[in-house]
Amino acid sequence: MRTMFKAGIRTGAAAVLSTVLLASCATAPVGTGRSAMVEGDLNALAEDYVRLILEIGEREEGYVDAYYGPPEWAAAAEANPRSVDQLTQAAATLTRDLEAVNASGADPALIQRRKYLLAHVSAAALRLRMIAGDEPAFADEAFGLFGIRPEIRPLESYQPVLAEMDALLPGEGSLAERAAAFRARYVIPPERVEAVMQAAIAECKRRTEAHIGLPAGESFDLGFVTDKPWSGYNYYLGNSKSRIEINVELPIGIDRAVDLGCHEGYPGHHVYNALLERTFVTERGWMEMSVYPLFSPMSFVAEGSANYGIDLAFPPAELDRFETEVLYPLAGLDPAGRDDYARFIALSRRLASAEYAIADAYLAGRIDRATAERQLRETMLMAPERAEQRVDFIDTYRSYVINYGLGRDTVQAWVERQGPDHWETTERLLGSQILPVDLLD
Repeated sequence: MRTMFKAGIRTGAAAVLSTVLLASCATAPVGTGRSAMVEGDLNALAEDYVRLILEIGEREEGYVDAYYGPPEWAAAAEANPRSVDQLTQAAATLTRDLEAVNASGADPALIQRRKYLLAHVSAAALRLRMIAGDEPAFADEAFGLFGIRPEIRPLESYQPVLAEMDALLPGEGSLAERAAAFRARYVIPPERVEAVMQAAIAECKRRTEAHIGLPAGESFDLGFVTDKPWSGYNYYLGNSKSRIEINVELPIGIDRAVDLGCHEGYPGHHVYNALLERTFVTERGWMEMSVYPLFSPMSFVAEGSANYGIDLAFPPAELDRFETEVLYPLAGLDPAGRDDYARFIALSRRLASAEYAIADAYLAGRIDRATAERQLRETMLMAPERAEQRVDFIDTYRSYVINYGLGRDTVQAWVERQGPDHWETTERLLGSQILPVDLLD
């Protein structure tokens, strides 16, 4: 999960567009003349944007995911936030002002910056409508907030994957019961979770810093919590610092150690935030990047790149070796049967998008909570307590669920289309204003 507020190669025109996006968003300097005028206009509007987001955060707890801009802006938002109606009007005015900025002839980085701001103000406007009581259809909400419209497949379409699961899992009873029993063989004992997580995060960091230039002095603290609707969270604190929290209320499988270490830490959320802060706030003074609205296109890139980062840092053979030689002994687990467990995890990934159909039906009121939990158990093979926690997550974050699986698949496909150096491309993505729509083929 993201942070919360604390205080083949393409050819032809498509390849040209992709190259321009990478270069302009990640590395291009802002020029003089026309570009200087456009940058000045966008700098002023960026401050309006930050103030807008901070004030929305006063109207919805958790909306501001992270902020490391001027403390006086946050204090002003807290002391005198506008009403939802006033903020809605402010978003409309900011959209008109951004559209009035003529960026033609400016540096590509500024053209992308204007586009980025427009997309995020649009998402903020939708979130304000939702705060006021509007409940868009699931796919419309996902598109409006995160910039991608998910495919919602019928649950029956996952039967071939479930048939493979049925053939894989030993024992008697229902498929969900056998999945729970199989998964239980690979649960980290509670007293060993901290040692396993520390080792996993350290290895995630070692592999990441071999490819990505991390900011000097970056670091994180690790904590363990309960009574949360998520399994892990990165609280980005600014100045390249994070606090990573792991929810230990429910059992943690050995496979989740690397997943959480990479996703929340390296090369996931901690690295993403640190690179955005360094690239835009520290080096350029582009203050729109000092605030992170949770329900925005940023989250699609953040969650997608964090999940893709797991596979990037640990190709299958290397993951198998690290877990077998390091994590299993630390957890006191027998790695026998690990090949079947890896197959189980791979098949589970193919079931992940079933959650979109379940969340769609549940949020629209076509099914009740008990049915949603049952479908999570039967189609996604979640344990009962995990299904209950996941419905809590859907209640809280709604269409945010698309950002994990669909985000990973979209980011991975885009990175791999750019060429063979996946680490270099990922680093550029993490330090860019590339939008979800830019990732589509």
